[in-house]
Amino acid sequence: MALSAELIRKYNQPVPRYTSYPTVPHWENNLNSSDWEKLVKQAFQLIGKKDGITLYIHLPFCESLCTYCGCNKRITKNHGVEDPYLEAIFREWSHYLGLFEETPKIAGIHLGGGTPTFFSAQNLELLISKILKSAEVLPNPEFSFEGHPNNTTFEHLQELARLGFDRVSYGIQDFDINVQKAIHRLQPFEKVKEATENARKLGYSSINFDLIYGLPHQTLETLEETFERVEELKPERIAFYSYAHLPSAFPAQKSFESFLPNEQEKRALYEFGKERLIKMGYEEVGMDHFALPNDPLCEAKRNGNLHRNFMGYTTSPSEMLIGLGASSISDIGLGFAQNEKNIEAYQEILKENRLPIFKGHIQIEEDWIVRKLILDLICRGKADVPYSVWEKLPLENLQTFFQMEEEGLINRSDLSISITDEGMAVVRNICALFDLRMILSKSEKATFSKSF
Repeated sequence: MALSAELIRKYNQPVPRYTSYPTVPHWENNLNSSDWEKLVKQAFQLIGKKDGITLYIHLPFCESLCTYCGCNKRITKNHGVEDPYLEAIFREWSHYLGLFEETPKIAGIHLGGGTPTFFSAQNLELLISKILKSAEVLPNPEFSFEGHPNNTTFEHLQELARLGFDRVSYGIQDFDINVQKAIHRLQPFEKVKEATENARKLGYSSINFDLIYGLPHQTLETLEETFERVEELKPERIAFYSYAHLPSAFPAQKSFESFLPNEQEKRALYEFGKERLIKMGYEEVGMDHFALPNDPLCEAKRNGNLHRNFMGYTTSPSEMLIGLGASSISDIGLGFAQNEKNIEAYQEILKENRLPIFKGHIQIEEDWIVRKLILDLICRGKADVPYSVWEKLPLENLQTFFQMEEEGLINRSDLSISITDEGMAVVRNICALFDLRMILSKSEKATFSKSF
């Protein structure tokens, strides 16, 4: 059942997407590089030796600016930037190898960006092969990368497949030409079809399409045409994201501000897309994510093993995520760290044989408790809420919780809660009720995108 216009207006507030807890704006930034190294050593002994580690490698370069984009990126057509950037990543990885003190086990690798396929196939092969030569790969690893359909060549796919990659995510966003012009991301359907078919020829087991609703000039009619094209190619996974409009942080978004749908029109786009995907045979996995029934994401949801981190929903068995590259974020259970965002500064710090950490957070016991609670809500739709959390909620949050009960968004039994089908539309708002760090900081929520 779709939310009423009244509830859409009420809950369309800036709230985190909860790819971490605490969220980045609420980190205490209470660690330096030395502190981080100690935490990494501890986490490797506690988690990494048994479950292995997952690597997220941020490759930030793009040849042109997509005006909707909120990622950390560098726009350039100069491919001479590839070699020095890879050299910095090798230095960073070598530093981590020294902290592990034994050969690490790799449970997964994800190449994100920017546009990873900005790099030549030869350079991507060099990057991955050099890392793998220094590690042991666990059985059934999850190797994936993000590709732009316009520049993901057969050679890119072939080289990465040879190294163990069998998952690729293509940034589609929308197939309508007017929408593509507005967001400065022109990519013909033929290029998407070619990139998809090439991946299948090479044995990729999972192809994901990123789609966005709420973009300029989108209507129900244009979205129907986009989904007709999607159905023709039938990828295993769909990420159907809400467009995050934050022009104060990303000025390029101002170029199409007057052509955006209003909040009710935007929500109607999502409800239409969700219904269309379910008719096509996809299952809703979690917030904004859909997959075919036999996909590992659906299996993980059914088995209660779904996890969420900075890469979104995942089935990776490892909860030790090491981020390499400028602006990348590490999540090692005991704490978080983000690398220096400026590419030149990132490279210079590594030449000094230091990890390029510029902000981070050491988890305390309360953080672990709230993190588990939020992960349970956002991955499983239900959670046990410890009394220690209930007693710290301000009156305003409790009142909102009881209103959500009355509105049929939440069910409660003693200290346990479950989110109804209608309530999953506001799962971010529900998680925010228990966000003790945000409550404590009393910071502006405007740093986050709105719910709808």
